[in-house]
Amino acid sequence: MTAEQIVNSGQWVFLAYFVGINTGYLLQNIVAAHGIRKYLQTADQFEAESVFSALDIPISLVIPAYNESASIVTSVKAMLQLEYPAFELVVVNDGSTDNTLEKLIEEFGMRRFPEAYRARVPCAAVRGVYRSMHFSNLRVVDKENGGSKADASNAGINACRYPLVCVVDADSILQPDSLRRVVRPFLEDPTTVAVGGTVRIANGCTVRRGFLEKIGLPTSFLPLVQVVEYLRAFLFGRMGWSPINALLIISGAFGVFHKETLVEVGGYNPQAVGEDMELVLRMHRLMKEKRRPYRITFVPDPVCWTDAPASLYDLKGQRVRWQHGLGQALFLNRSLMFNPRGGTVSWVSIPFYLVFELMGPVIEVAGYLFILTCAIMGWLAWPESLLFLALAIGLGVLLSTSAIMLEELSFHMYPRTRDLMLLYFIAIIENFGFRQLTAIWRLQGLFRWLRGGKHEWQTISRSANLADES
Repeated sequence: MTAEQIVNSGQWVFLAYFVGINTGYLLQNIVAAHGIRKYLQTADQFEAESVFSALDIPISLVIPAYNESASIVTSVKAMLQLEYPAFELVVVNDGSTDNTLEKLIEEFGMRRFPEAYRARVPCAAVRGVYRSMHFSNLRVVDKENGGSKADASNAGINACRYPLVCVVDADSILQPDSLRRVVRPFLEDPTTVAVGGTVRIANGCTVRRGFLEKIGLPTSFLPLVQVVEYLRAFLFGRMGWSPINALLIISGAFGVFHKETLVEVGGYNPQAVGEDMELVLRMHRLMKEKRRPYRITFVPDPVCWTDAPASLYDLKGQRVRWQHGLGQALFLNRSLMFNPRGGTVSWVSIPFYLVFELMGPVIEVAGYLFILTCAIMGWLAWPESLLFLALAIGLGVLLSTSAIMLEELSFHMYPRTRDLMLLYFIAIIENFGFRQLTAIWRLQGLFRWLRGGKHEWQTISRSANLADES
């Protein structure tokens, strides 16, 4: 094959990839826009029907905590004030080396309680269970460090008493009506086994005593660009897959599961780097193997706010971990790929994730290097090279700006014109350097998975907003 043939073939391969991935995203956008419109049309009716208040399903909230002394008291106080008729709060101290447990004992009057503990899903040894003398629905499970959030979550699942389990990050901020909104799919469809909620960036917002008082945008670039990323990922990505029952991930920051189904599939995998995605894939796989009707769905309401990495070090670690977890989750559940009984999960979403999400950084980085090298060496005319780059970047801008438009037309969380203009500006400039940098980080995550690398549970630097207040 001549150099000219190689250049021409390379152009078509990379062009086909960029057109394919963005076409897929645009189709998701169309499905998501229709789904959100339909959801909003019925939201008011759902809120108005008082009959549902008598049918609210009791929920157990699980908060895995490792070295969270800076914010654990504020987080627990906020969770205890959620607007829901029947819920319990189970905090899991995963062998913290700071004074997380001591703070909980002192603030909430925790006393060790001889409670029967049945290990239905695997986890590290439990040292004891504490019950609050001030709040009847608050317990703390103290355990040996299991080395992962999944292990801590499993310990909390074992201690749960209610039919629905909601796993929440210790730094998450839930809106007061979050539980009522996220439980809606369980009331509407009894085959529902898992529901994910929208996660938004809390950086820049005003938080007092664990509650969101005022919505705002971050002042620094990294958290600000993640606001756009989260809008794109949740409003279009998650909402686009949900209507066809092909959702592959429920965010570990906020997800609700049918407890018995969760136990039946074995809980979270402590060896999984991306334990949230691996669990959802395993649910799909086992439900299809049993030929059982089920739904795994998504609620587009902004129900959970979380702290985003504000440093390059933390952000890089997060993106490397996400890509590592993606590869591992797909490999562990590879029997779903093109499974005759797999439906849209096996024939649409998994192939899409495999080609465009898992292998995406390889093709993206190689594509940019290929085009620039060809242009520099004179194998490809500069106008053609620039046209390719403009197409790739332009489609990225289109996707980000359309996510902001949908947000403005639906939930309208950022009403100030200045904020919207800033988001549109970020949606443009993120394509000039930031997205290429994240592609390199994702490539590193892919290589780490291929090498069999391991990842330990780490905490990012928290925003001052989430620190405990006196």
